[in-house]
Amino acid sequence: MQIEIIKCHGSGNEFIMVDIVAMQHAPLDMVAFAQKICSHPEIGGADGILYVVKCGENYAMRMFNPDGSEAEMCGNGIRCVARLVQERYIPNKEFTLLSGKGSYPICEGEPINGNIKTYGVDIQVNLTSPDFGFADNATSHIGKVIPELDKELSFTALNLGNPHIVAAVTEMDMEHLAELGERVKVLTEEFPRGINVSLYRKMEGNAIFVATFERGAGITYSCGTAMTASSTAASLLGICNKGEEIKVFNRGGMVRCLCSDAEGKIITRLTGNATYEWRGVCEWENNEPITITQTEVYEAETKAYDEFVSSIAK
Repeated sequence: MQIEIIKCHGSGNEFIMVDIVAMQHAPLDMVAFAQKICSHPEIGGADGILYVVKCGENYAMRMFNPDGSEAEMCGNGIRCVARLVQERYIPNKEFTLLSGKGSYPICEGEPINGNIKTYGVDIQVNLTSPDFGFADNATSHIGKVIPELDKELSFTALNLGNPHIVAAVTEMDMEHLAELGERVKVLTEEFPRGINVSLYRKMEGNAIFVATFERGAGITYSCGTAMTASSTAASLLGICNKGEEIKVFNRGGMVRCLCSDAEGKIITRLTGNATYEWRGVCEWENNEPITITQTEVYEAETKAYDEFVSSIAK
């Protein structure tokens, strides 16, 4: 079976995207494909697989991590899916995508540096979740210690379709972040389904830097929902100005987050790039990749994004 694949990224968070809708229901083992393709040497590394599917009349994203586990939501990935759906199926500047159990309003954003496509996604942020075994499900956990995990850091727990804990730090320690991510795996009572762990540092102006250990993937260059969660926590704690756009930097670039209260709900809009690197074909047989061939390389897009990252690094 020949499968069209698109190598893409949102803020350096790299994915392989597969349009299941265009395959017209050809059978594909989504778990096996994720496990075999993400680590394939011809791919050059991927943090997950994005499947574009339909649920009734609605278009949706299913995202699988490299270990084969399925994520309920992916803020960087859904922007890439939004681009493909807009190009192929819904030629509107505003539409809705489904992911997990959620429905997410999408809007086309202003291009970065004149030609880098961006999309915004409105994400409802919940303060309680059954995934927070360390807290009463009826009580929020904002800026509090989780002693079983770390006796000093103050975490804020947020659910954005997938669960997150985030903590403000004065210095970014990637080794400590990795330790926290690994420790979560054994604290099954406190984190019954695992959790995404982020550290964020206040920068000059209304800006933060975020690093994340993603559940099912480990430390990645960026995580869209983690940046959304961190900016929301920074707003709730007064670290950043609530109601004002926050620049969120990461190792893969930068996004913008705007946190607001709407009818008693916390809604944070995440806006950032959706960049194609290359398009190709995977020859897939007996749940194994036989060959992977690139058919189109998006050199101009990659160059433009690299220039953007260089400009913000300065």
